[in-house]
Amino acid sequence: MIKKQPYMNVGAAILFVIFSLLFFILIYRYFSIQITGEVLGQPLVAKAQQKHSRVGVLQASRGNILDRNGDIVAEDAASYSLVAILDKKMTIDPKNPQNVVDPENTAKKLSKYIHMSEPKIYSLLKKKGRFQVEFGKAGRDVSFETKQKIEALHLPGITFVQDSKRFYPNGVFASHLVGYADQVEQPDGTYKSIGKMGIEKSFNSYLTGTNGKINYESDLWGYLLPDDKPKVTPAHDGDDVHLTIDKKIQTFLEDAMNQVQQQYKPKKIIAIVANPKTGEILAMGQRPSFDPETKDGINLSWHNEAVETSFEPGSTMKVITLSAAVQENVFNPNEYYKSGSYKVTPKSQTIHDWNYSGWGSITFLEGLQRSSNVAFARLASEKLGFDRFHAYLLKFGLDKPTGIELPNEAAGKILFQYPIEKATTAFGQGSAITPIEQVQAATAVANDGKMMKPHVVEKIVNHDTGEVVQQITPEVAGTPISAETAKKVRDYLETVITSPKGTGSRYKIDGYDVAGKTGTAQIPDPKGGYLTGPSNYIFSFIGMAPKDDPKLIVYVAVQQPNVDNYTKGSIPVSMIFDPVMKNSLQYLNIQPSKQEKNSENTLSDLSGESVQTVVNDLKDKGIQTVVLGKGNEITSQIPKAGTTVLEGDKVFLKTNGSIAMPDIKGWSLRDVMRLAQITGTPLKTSGNGYAVQQNIKPGSILHQSDNLIAQFAAPEPKKTGTTN
Repeated sequence: MIKKQPYMNVGAAILFVIFSLLFFILIYRYFSIQITGEVLGQPLVAKAQQKHSRVGVLQASRGNILDRNGDIVAEDAASYSLVAILDKKMTIDPKNPQNVVDPENTAKKLSKYIHMSEPKIYSLLKKKGRFQVEFGKAGRDVSFETKQKIEALHLPGITFVQDSKRFYPNGVFASHLVGYADQVEQPDGTYKSIGKMGIEKSFNSYLTGTNGKINYESDLWGYLLPDDKPKVTPAHDGDDVHLTIDKKIQTFLEDAMNQVQQQYKPKKIIAIVANPKTGEILAMGQRPSFDPETKDGINLSWHNEAVETSFEPGSTMKVITLSAAVQENVFNPNEYYKSGSYKVTPKSQTIHDWNYSGWGSITFLEGLQRSSNVAFARLASEKLGFDRFHAYLLKFGLDKPTGIELPNEAAGKILFQYPIEKATTAFGQGSAITPIEQVQAATAVANDGKMMKPHVVEKIVNHDTGEVVQQITPEVAGTPISAETAKKVRDYLETVITSPKGTGSRYKIDGYDVAGKTGTAQIPDPKGGYLTGPSNYIFSFIGMAPKDDPKLIVYVAVQQPNVDNYTKGSIPVSMIFDPVMKNSLQYLNIQPSKQEKNSENTLSDLSGESVQTVVNDLKDKGIQTVVLGKGNEITSQIPKAGTTVLEGDKVFLKTNGSIAMPDIKGWSLRDVMRLAQITGTPLKTSGNGYAVQQNIKPGSILHQSDNLIAQFAAPEPKKTGTTN
């Protein structure tokens, strides 16, 4: 018989002691939790609550930005982020996998729909220890159409998370004024839309909403328990900002700038359209510009030239000097002076007229018409006196920001230390002011002496309730001149356009009296002095119409266009000013002051009239007609009765019966909008210029459920001759 080894008894005893201790510890822990109800100093109930409680975020939408007529300029739109679930624990039923099971096939198919290579996608799908992966920028902002195509592939583990992105339906449209908003990552890993430029930035606090939340109890997999009642704190969307911008007038401006940009390729274009009675900015644009949604072009045009940049204005500054001289009763239009050159003091530099030699002995009115520098240096030095002249510069607000509701506004810089600086400021050289300051000053001339503070916001409205949070009212910024002076100045400025000697003949508009002033400003050379060459100028014009009671001010500046002589610099400026002013006046139904035979007509009420008779009558007057419907009698019309139409305009005539969709190729945005209005068809547009594509086939019958989508593009520049 073999004896057991002694050490086996010892080992067994040790194991017995160890297991006995573990058993007593377990028993102690069990009764301790039962008696105290705590785990590691924390109540057991709280631990359970922590395990099963869920908090969901209810995302608030950023407020909309709208034009003065309620058309959307910027809004939040649904977007989707692509997500791949990698954790196998998500799959309960092997026949219905909820995680990625074939990374190679999944990567191959996804690479056809997102901007990421197949190997890169595959490497993401093979990451170890990850519950899910995202695809960076390539997987964010996925369109609804792309989402549908990916979902149709039925790829296991591939899903989408709904998000929102900022949508700018008009593309390049007052981009620097509207600005843009970017998705910025927050410390908790979520993204928040933050305004980075323009209205999006200056009104960010109003536009930003407050997220809500939902608290609920869930099971291990995160699903809501059947008997639980979730607690909801609702989200509050951001407020809507209504602009003074008019979408139609802004479109007129964008189209005109596009044509000049293509034909003359200037370094910069700056343009502003304002209502001088209220200070409302109806349009504002510049080139180069950018698309606020894609950010295409943002690096070339990162700030608002109309507000954030000051430069030597050139002869448009003479409007201020003239106004001061008329107000002080020292401007005698019939008084003669010697043009050509002038010295403020015997030791100062010589001031020359733009043609260097002048025009001999001429009147001060002719000096205004010819844009004589000598005339205005004499007015400031000899007639007004520099102290009085300086006081008017301050009255017109040229030394401080206007206070317009846009970020980073610059202030004018008036150089007024030496006699030569004081004299050159009178004709727009040496000192620098911003375009918006020039427009504000011009409102005093257009608005019978009352200078109106420019503003771009009409009101702020609660998105959820429609309640007006803040209403912006017109504000008088000063009264630098009297109504009588303003009228005289407008009369004098009209001769700049109408006189054969005037520099503004290109700015005549059929049917309307225009008052304004041209400008040709030299550009400082970084090495000192000024740039030389035929195109190294900022060519500009500031004008108002109708002259006797101006409803609009339009300012245009074009820097360094491709012209072979500086006398041709007014051509690209007039290509913007003339159509924008004329189209805007007609759109606002401002009646022409001059009736010209066979060039314009006032529409009567055409309801009940014979279609063929009206078509023939309007055709004889050079007016195009678009007949909608197959009836013989007219039931409605656009433009409405009492509207003035010009040769080449379209009149839309609606009759009874079904309406066939016309071919809109080559139509202007205004005409397409009129078509949508008279047919009651919702319209969505993209691009600027003239219609090049439509979603509804020409000739097909329009239905109430139809939506018209029209794409616009600028036309190819026409080859034209040049004139002096």
